[in-house]
Amino acid sequence: MRRPRGFGTLAISVILVASLYACRSQEDHSVGQKYYLDTAGDDGGDGSVDNPWKTIAKLNSIDLEPGDSVFLLSNTSFGGTIMIDSTDSGSSGHDVVITSSGEGLAVVDGGNGPAVQIEGSSYVLVRRLHLVGSGRKEGNTTNGLQISNCDHVTIAEVDIEKFQKAGLMIHQSADVLVTGVTAHDNGAAGIAVDGSGLKSDNRNITIRDSRAENNPGDPTNFTNHSGNGIVIGRATNVLIEYCSATNNGWDMPRKGNGPVGIWAYEADSVVIQYCISYRNKTSPGGEDGGGFDLDGGVTNSIIQYCLTYENQGSGFGVFQYDGASPWKNNTIRFNVSENDGLVSTAHAGFYIWNGSGDANGFTDCFIYNNTIVNESGSIIRYHAESERRRFAYYNNIFVASGSLLEGSVSDDKFLGNSWWSLPGGFNVKGEKSFARWAAAMKQETLDGRVIGQNVAPEFVEPRAGLITQPRDLAACRRYILNDQSPLRANGINLRDVPGISDIGQQPGTSMAVGASFKNEN
Repeated sequence: MRRPRGFGTLAISVILVASLYACRSQEDHSVGQKYYLDTAGDDGGDGSVDNPWKTIAKLNSIDLEPGDSVFLLSNTSFGGTIMIDSTDSGSSGHDVVITSSGEGLAVVDGGNGPAVQIEGSSYVLVRRLHLVGSGRKEGNTTNGLQISNCDHVTIAEVDIEKFQKAGLMIHQSADVLVTGVTAHDNGAAGIAVDGSGLKSDNRNITIRDSRAENNPGDPTNFTNHSGNGIVIGRATNVLIEYCSATNNGWDMPRKGNGPVGIWAYEADSVVIQYCISYRNKTSPGGEDGGGFDLDGGVTNSIIQYCLTYENQGSGFGVFQYDGASPWKNNTIRFNVSENDGLVSTAHAGFYIWNGSGDANGFTDCFIYNNTIVNESGSIIRYHAESERRRFAYYNNIFVASGSLLEGSVSDDKFLGNSWWSLPGGFNVKGEKSFARWAAAMKQETLDGRVIGQNVAPEFVEPRAGLITQPRDLAACRRYILNDQSPLRANGINLRDVPGISDIGQQPGTSMAVGASFKNEN
């Protein structure tokens, strides 16, 4: 959760990648051969629409050329694993396409193995399929759809379920687009990106309009987290947008570090935006179970315009584990967190932890213009192990029933924030005077004046109804400030703050407080 300086450059690179994928989605795939599969067909035929093949084994025996398309009969189940390798590559403008014919989705039943495996291939499009395994506890031991050592692969409108590991795994690949994927009832994760150890192992990954739901945990993993929604590791230049994660992680078979709805580790230049992560869980006695997380080794990354609510862990985890590469220069901005940290140790909207013991490896975190409401806990909890440098909180709205802060503030900087304790007043670890706290802690003070505020925010509709569809975020009225709110233009001007001179897509005025500025009265 650090803010990349020069974020304009990162935004431009993401836009260019997104534009590239938009062009690819409109390519003409009419060239090349067309092959058809139907369980009533015959592998001795020529694979034409009139003489379709019967089995996936027959499909795997041929080499697919640029522009070739394979059509599996809709609403029909085919057993086995579709294998795409280096002999089955497409070319720019002429993908190899695997899809369903007619209305509805063809089912690829991988049984105890994967349903689709793409290895060492380029320019492949997998679209409109339903991939099924035998179940995370019923014999399957694999990922549902695995992409390894590939480039220019698109996965679109695919439903993936009942695999023990990830529903969709991207491994050491580049220029991958995932759109319209639903990954549910898998074990380790819904959607995962991972590599062998370098942040450059995966490059230019976009995950859009996808949902990770009810991925409970890997029953064979007793040493690490499982049950994640969308998890990104060992990657650079990643965009996750308009995605959701919910009800993941509830059957992780261990106590200890746990799963998160949408998160990244050992990654650079990750943008998570316009996403919703809600009601995620962890095992009894386990940790995490939160909404979003920028974890160990993340650099130059950002979470923005997201909603997180009612997660068992914190809405936002800001973590650095022992052995991770330096964590630095990350941002969390323009987000709403409501009633997160319900069960696990966090009990707060933000949870800060540094297990490495090295403050110099956990630096430069910018948290601004968020609205954090917690009716049963705190806003920020610092773990006892949370040594850090240059963490800053600007123009946020903090509302909580318990102590607004827990743990050591250290050398963090708070400026222009609004603090409000429910049912009314101020409370930080028993201190009930905002002015005394600000003076004692040397916070919320600039040029000798107190600029933070201890006032009721005066939201228009704080109970306007929680949403589950990311595309509805633009119309969300939750926590909009009314015309009379003292927070509408009384923050600090972020353009004057070193380190965040470029505030990119910020709506409203630079001095507004909180995540929502739109006046809908």
